Amino acid sequence: MTALYILAIIALAIIVLVSKGVKIIPQSETQVIERLGRYDRTLASGLNIILPFIDRPREICTRISYQAANGKTYAMIKATNKIDLREQVYDFPKQSVITKDNVVTEINALLYFQIMDPVKAVYEIDNLPNAIEKLTQTTLRNVVGELELDESLTSRDIINSKLRTVLDEATNKWGVKVNRVELQDITPPDSVRDAMEQQMQAERSRRAEILRAEGEKQSAILQSEGEKQSLINQAEAHKQSQILKAQGEAQAKILQADAEAQAIARVAEAVRQSQTDPASYLLATKYIATLKEMVNGKDSKTVYIPYEATGILGSLGGIKDIFKN
Repeated sequence: MTALYILAIIALAIIVLVSKGVKIIPQSETQVIERLGRYDRTLASGLNIILPFIDRPREICTRISYQAANGKTYAMIKATNKIDLREQVYDFPKQSVITKDNVVTEINALLYFQIMDPVKAVYEIDNLPNAIEKLTQTTLRNVVGELELDESLTSRDIINSKLRTVLDEATNKWGVKVNRVELQDITPPDSVRDAMEQQMQAERSRRAEILRAEGEKQSAILQSEGEKQSLINQAEAHKQSQILKAQGEAQAKILQADAEAQAIARVAEAVRQSQTDPASYLLATKYIATLKEMVNGKDSKTVYIPYEATGILGSLGGIKDIFKN
């Protein structure tokens, strides 16, 4: 019976020694092993053998987020002997920051970092999550404090870049690589938000007035251009009309002159054949036309014929002879 107890104790001791001496490390995790209180080695992922009660893993602080019953998310820091080598995200709570123009605003940020050297993360800093959080908060105050409120609202990329550069340099000693820093919310006071809303509405109204004025200006320009083109077209049409009219009158005068020339030629030929003085014939015809105009009209007129004109009347007999021939 005693032998059975001894065997059971030995088996239990072996189990305890195996459980303490065999370490299975998951992928992307590691452990820092100390031997008798001094750093010995860093375990890789997979199966590892250590000396029980002589070798032990060194604990490190880590930050864990959890959701409470009220729906809010809280973070707590606890000790663990496993070091996560994956990229981690810290969501920091809102903090009050004073801008360059003395406006108190609330800002919260996201920090993406990765432990690159587990030994430095364990021995160079006591509480790594708390140190990263406090460093991020102070750096955020310094960066935002150099900018005015309008610049901080419109220059998130600049703030993120500055924060990442400063934090990466500061945490390099701790074996940590800061990959990205993202600002989530920038919340100015209610009075400032109301003023910004009024300013935005005024700016929109100003832009609307400018656009309306530009539209009216373009409309007036187009209307004036249309009126100008209309006047040009009217003037061009009037010009073409006058040119065509003048050409028609000129053509009519040419035709009339040709007709008169042919008539005169024929009369001259008839006068020549009748052996009558052509000058007397022409004077007689003009005289007759003039007399017709003188006696034409409704009112009674007294017509006086000059004495010299009686000689012209004698040529009428010559005209009679011409038509007789």
